[in-house]
Amino acid sequence: MINSNKGESMMQKLPNRGISTLSATEYLILSLLQGNRGREMYGLEMVGKSDGKLKKGTVYVLLGRLEEKGFVKARQEEVSDTATPRRLYRLTGTGQKVFDAWSQVAALGALRGAVA
Repeated sequence: MINSNKGESMMQKLPNRGISTLSATEYLILSLLQGNRGREMYGLEMVGKSDGKLKKGTVYVLLGRLEEKGFVKARQEEVSDTATPRRLYRLTGTGQKVFDAWSQVAALGALRGAVA
C-alpha cells in the first residue's frame, strides 16, 4: 500500500485534483491518529507505535506540516510545575476526510495491482 522509499508513495504520483497530496509518512501519522479512536497522542508515542517507520528527528517536522495544512490540531499538555509539557495531537475533521479519501485511493491502487 505505502512505499516507504524516501518518504514517497504512490499517492504523491497521482495528479492533484482538489485533494491534498500526502507523503507516506504523513499518511502514516494520520493513520496512527485515526486508529487511536479520537484519543490525543504525542509525537514520541507515534514514533513508538510506528514499528520504526517514524523517526524522532522528523516526526515533529511532519506534525507541524500537517498542522499547517489543517489536518491535525495540537495543544500543550497541562502538567505540574516539575514535569515538561508535551504537545498532544489529534486528527481534525478535515484530516479525517483526507485520510478517508487517501485510504480509498490506496485501496484502489492495491486492487488494481491485484487484478493486473
